[in-house]
Amino acid sequence: MSPDPILLIGGSGVVGRWTARFLRDANPDAPLLIGGRDLAKAEEAAAELGGAEGVALDLAADDLGLGERPVSAVAVLFMDEKIAGLRFAQSRGVPHISISPGINEISPEVAAYIHDPDAAPVVLGTEWLVGATTVPALEFARAFGRVHDIAIGALLDEQDAFGPAAEADMERQTNTMPAALVRRDGAFLWRVGDDARATFRAVDGTEMEATAFSPNDVVGLATATGAPNVRFDLAIGVSSTRRRGEPLSTEIVIELAGEDHAGRPLSTRHAVVHPEGQVPPTGLGVAMVLERLIGLDGGPATPPGLYFPYQLLDSTAYFARLEQSGGAILTLEVL
Repeated sequence: MSPDPILLIGGSGVVGRWTARFLRDANPDAPLLIGGRDLAKAEEAAAELGGAEGVALDLAADDLGLGERPVSAVAVLFMDEKIAGLRFAQSRGVPHISISPGINEISPEVAAYIHDPDAAPVVLGTEWLVGATTVPALEFARAFGRVHDIAIGALLDEQDAFGPAAEADMERQTNTMPAALVRRDGAFLWRVGDDARATFRAVDGTEMEATAFSPNDVVGLATATGAPNVRFDLAIGVSSTRRRGEPLSTEIVIELAGEDHAGRPLSTRHAVVHPEGQVPPTGLGVAMVLERLIGLDGGPATPPGLYFPYQLLDSTAYFARLEQSGGAILTLEVL
């Protein structure tokens, strides 16, 4: 395990602060660099956390303005169009994760990895809430001998707090991308127009109007399970908890259908919920991926490669940390 600090680019933002908090709680002695363009804001976030340092970054510089200062890993928590963080991480031979590029925006990261595959681990982190969908879905899939259908319905409460970077990501991915990827009858297709409109049942049974969405979960789950039908729908509205007079929450409804290990029909329906909204599970996923990459979790550091978060996250450890943070996994009635 390296004693060098983890660099959080955008670490003073909402997701960055949650990521740093989870890292600090689980690893009290791990050094952290809270990086951003605004030094005062970075230093303020570092002081609030304690045991961290705020640094000003220059994304136009090859060294990001850090000179020869060593780091152990890099996390980019906003859309880095110039992949400056990734280029820096590869030049230092340290792991990198970014969580903003949409499924049709990953080419620069993939190209950078292909150009230098032995430099360091590169994590394509734009899964929905960074593992909160894929890790549970793959765990539920263990009950199946064959999975035919995976339907994900993510519900964001309209009052959920977004940082500026997360809001820009959501705006870009929901409004400016003309199509959403789906797997249908084994083929990867793009949902557009009326085909992109959908509904799903929230945790409390309310039918939600939704729109097709395509985080990396679609290709990841399709590839990992072999399911010929995988879809992801996103609704923004009133969460189930707020409808019953409680504070808002975020929820992810995961429906699987197929055959059990004896060949009998099987359908399951679960939900992942968090009472503080979508940011805490996102920060938790980033923190746990970073811990796995550099061996803060006690295992060996992750070797160079191209990864999705679910390939790095142990489900037992993830579920325990999710519960500790206030989240829960519910078993729902199959509709």
